[in-house]
Amino acid sequence: MTFSTPLSEVLGVGPSFSQKLKKLGIANVRDLLFYFPRTYVDFSRITKISDIKEGGTYCVKGELTNLKKTQTFKKRFSLTSAILKDATGSLRIVWFSQPYLAEYFTNGDVVLVAGKVTRDKDGIAFVNPSHEKDRSSLTHVGRIIPVYPETRGLSSRWLRTIIKRVLATISEIPETLPESIVREKRFLPVKQALWQIHFPNSMESADTAAKRFAFEELFYILLFVLAERKKIAEVKAPAIPFDPPLMKRLTNSLPFQLTDSQKKAAWVILKDLEKPRPMNRLLQGDVGSGKTIVATMAALGAMKAGLQVAFLSPTEILAKQHFKTVSEILQKFKVTIGLLTGSADRFVSPKLPNDVIEISRARLLKKTLEGDIDILIGTHALIEDKVKFENLGLLVVDEQHRFGIKQRAKLLRRSVLIPHLLSMTATPIPRTLALTLYGDLDLTLIKELPEGRKKIITKVVPPSARKSAYGFIAKQVQKGRQVFVICPRIERTEHTAEGEDIKTVKEEYEKLSKEVFPDLRVGMLHGKLSSREKEEVMKKFRQGKTDILVSTSVVEVGVDIPNAAVMMIEGADRFGLAQLHQFRGRVGRAEHQSYCLLFAESNSPNARARLKALEQLDSGFELAEQDLKIRGPGDFAGTKQWGIPDFAMTQLTNLELVQETRDAATKILDEDIALKKYPLLKQKIQELRAKLHLE
Repeated sequence: MTFSTPLSEVLGVGPSFSQKLKKLGIANVRDLLFYFPRTYVDFSRITKISDIKEGGTYCVKGELTNLKKTQTFKKRFSLTSAILKDATGSLRIVWFSQPYLAEYFTNGDVVLVAGKVTRDKDGIAFVNPSHEKDRSSLTHVGRIIPVYPETRGLSSRWLRTIIKRVLATISEIPETLPESIVREKRFLPVKQALWQIHFPNSMESADTAAKRFAFEELFYILLFVLAERKKIAEVKAPAIPFDPPLMKRLTNSLPFQLTDSQKKAAWVILKDLEKPRPMNRLLQGDVGSGKTIVATMAALGAMKAGLQVAFLSPTEILAKQHFKTVSEILQKFKVTIGLLTGSADRFVSPKLPNDVIEISRARLLKKTLEGDIDILIGTHALIEDKVKFENLGLLVVDEQHRFGIKQRAKLLRRSVLIPHLLSMTATPIPRTLALTLYGDLDLTLIKELPEGRKKIITKVVPPSARKSAYGFIAKQVQKGRQVFVICPRIERTEHTAEGEDIKTVKEEYEKLSKEVFPDLRVGMLHGKLSSREKEEVMKKFRQGKTDILVSTSVVEVGVDIPNAAVMMIEGADRFGLAQLHQFRGRVGRAEHQSYCLLFAESNSPNARARLKALEQLDSGFELAEQDLKIRGPGDFAGTKQWGIPDFAMTQLTNLELVQETRDAATKILDEDIALKKYPLLKQKIQELRAKLHLE
């Protein structure tokens, strides 16, 4: 038996259990051995029967007597019962729906049982306890026992049995960590560590083994990420000279002053673009901090150096907004800007700086290929095979910061140089994630908001105050302000649970427009509308022809309506803190006092803690740390989709461990970038490359 042995070949597994194990992502012996317990129950202390009290959880050793099996007539299930005796007393045991135990045990067997003692009509008893005959080696009782994440038909008891059998049978378990690290960190050898994480001698032993495997999982991820970083540093990119007079002309043409934070970020990026290797930078700034102007400065620098720029946006609405914003900022600089979306394509020419010209896709693509388009803005349509650039030098990506070197290569086409990458996000990334999952990106922060922005007042509104909230909204509209109302879903579906109190865009639109605010202009926006319909809805809202816009999370990123002063979020507990902070950032973008009203469906402690944090904290960076603590890294920013093992995920809040692991990975790569001395490690990284979705 080896790591790669299929589980169907393991004694006691068979085809049926193999299929169930696959649902847990377990296909071979290695997967099984690295399927770690989620917790432990300590049944190592044997209690005398005379010391047992109702409601307690105990492990007891004694002799079985009065063993019998009966059938209940009313409910028609089997009942196996017995009396357990030790030197101090006796206690009843009852097992429901486990008739085979009457054949497995015989009167006089010395057994260990463990579980909770409860009371029924006949007095106190063990009900459905764990059990095992007294042997030299115990698996389910009389020790610290592992409890695993389970699925239907796969119990922790069954998993313990199979894992113990495999550990006892497997001849050799390869050590993938370098010997120097095992020695330096005083880690347990891999086989001993596997025994101790599954069947620990003590909780300290379990912790020691867990630390080794936590380090190991993070070590693989960091080796992969840092190796990618080194690879990027070795390829060539066009060096874009920094032109201070040009940047001064641009900043002087703006109707506002750059903040110190924006100036510093722009400086770092423009200096990075001068280097002949690809910039790989993440520009992180709170909602409304002015990342777009910094990216536009970089785009102008690239364009004036004779290079083209691609600007990717996550949604068509945002692509159109970027097209409008960038065109306005650069209208005095003789730049041709194109927009490529799913609907009508268009461009702005330096000859007609204030006119937008609609153009066929074929003509726009031809202009891009011939180098007539300096900046092409669009959604992921930009990376389609038909889109070719004459001389792409810079790629700006908004809110898609895992866009990687492979996608850049798709945009590259015929050039021998890799374009620079500037990624932007308003989703603050906690330090531990920045060091691991984003470790191949250089991080630049914009930490201050433009002058004159007022603090957004955020309130969790109880159901009893809903009517007052509607009255408040009406008064804000009377003052000339506009309102967003966000709902978690577009409409109810067959999957919506009966009686589930979930707010939908279509239902809320009907209610608000006809019952609550019949005298106000209410609009509706969601993903099922066509591109033209969405554009028309946003245009009316932007022009002030709509008072209240009921929408899904399609407005989460980048939508800029300076006159909007109220953000009302239905089902706020259904969103993560980072997403709620993004919604909140859609208001407060001008001089008006703005408000964020949160309505929750759940009253769970987790939901309350998250919404309370949003009430108290303005900083996206602080909120991100809170979100990571409350929800864990698996749910933070959708990282469960990245293909990272759950056990590694749980370690991503441990800054000390992340830093320690990163240092070790850096040291190994500095000594041996190709991992020639570490073939098993190299193989592991290749496996990771296939599984991880960091790009």
